[in-house]
Amino acid sequence: MSAPLFSFTGVTGGYGATTVVRAVDGAVEAGEACCVLGRNGVGKTTLMRLLTGHLPLQAGAATFGGRSMDGLAPDERHGLGMVYCPQDRPVFDNLSVRENLTLMASADTDRYAPLLAAFPILEDRMAQSAGTLSGGERKILSFVRGAAEAGQLLLLDEPSEGVQQENVERMAAFLHEGKAAGRALLIVEQNLAFALEIADRVIVMDHGEVVLAGNAADMTEATLAAHMHV
Repeated sequence: MSAPLFSFTGVTGGYGATTVVRAVDGAVEAGEACCVLGRNGVGKTTLMRLLTGHLPLQAGAATFGGRSMDGLAPDERHGLGMVYCPQDRPVFDNLSVRENLTLMASADTDRYAPLLAAFPILEDRMAQSAGTLSGGERKILSFVRGAAEAGQLLLLDEPSEGVQQENVERMAAFLHEGKAAGRALLIVEQNLAFALEIADRVIVMDHGEVVLAGNAADMTEATLAAHMHV
């Protein structure tokens, strides 16, 4: 078997002297999705920040495309093809929708055409300040921007949070397309149905540690919910 595109072992870290995430392992291959599940406050977002270089590791290691991520800043990881859509402040509120989409790319939005067709609310609000969008609409904007990037690894933190079900289903369709094209996905979620729709692997966290991990095909919503204590 080929090595995973992205893997991490023993990942430990937090904020200052406070350790939030402890010895978390995981991996995702090109063309598959790994979903990280758990209740609010169990360390999922902290894990994402550790993996993307926004927080330093206290212990552990991460490898992307066979290269160690040790010491690499977030922008350096992005340059290697790691695209991160965070849960908090997913867009630039003081910029328009169009400016959010073109800030790091060309001034036109042609490359967003299939995504904008699926999420017409953004097409209708190109000149509107992103900060005036609803929480769900800001998540859609963040998703569209990340999904259109060329990076081989897409990390999404709670992409379905506050998003209407019909748009969640559209997100799932684009994520399946990304997988079919060889993209790897690492997704933090609480929506179990959405997670099982797209996941090949599942990690469930509680109190900063992994309490369940395995193939999504072997999981049910009931099994996951029991480990999440929901």
